[in-house]
Amino acid sequence: MSFLRRRSATPAGPDFDVLAMDPGDWPGNLGAGLLPAPDGTCQGVFLRYDLFGGRGPAMIIGNLPEGSPAREVPEGQVPFEVAQLLLALENDEEVTVVGTEDVPVMQGDNLLIVRRVKLSEGRISCVQFDRSDNVLVTIAAWDRPITDDLYALLKPLPAELFQQG
Repeated sequence: MSFLRRRSATPAGPDFDVLAMDPGDWPGNLGAGLLPAPDGTCQGVFLRYDLFGGRGPAMIIGNLPEGSPAREVPEGQVPFEVAQLLLALENDEEVTVVGTEDVPVMQGDNLLIVRRVKLSEGRISCVQFDRSDNVLVTIAAWDRPITDDLYALLKPLPAELFQQG
């Protein structure tokens, strides 16, 4: 995929469930990309949700396991998913993190501590939360606020969905 540059051969797929919106629940096109390590293990999964009508990418959801190099972002720099959203939008403006805020949110029976990432580009909404299995989920949306009802749409997509054979 154009928004994800592969660093090595095709990975086998993630060994963790990916938390995202079911492709059938999205009224547009869905693309998925795997972030492979040099040894072929999966260092993250990114789902890009595009709207119909050529309006471009609306959202990127990333799932990065513990130890993924894409989680290592210098202070003040945007999360990897925000950078990928900007690339997909062909927006080369410099965007920085201007603050964060932790907010409690219920997702089913689970309490999530959601980190709202405030950015210098006000048209980008970004939130992050850690799962119980130490996978960092980041949602970056273009020109749409991320509201609490979005978390009700998130569900585990099985690793088999991302296997390439």
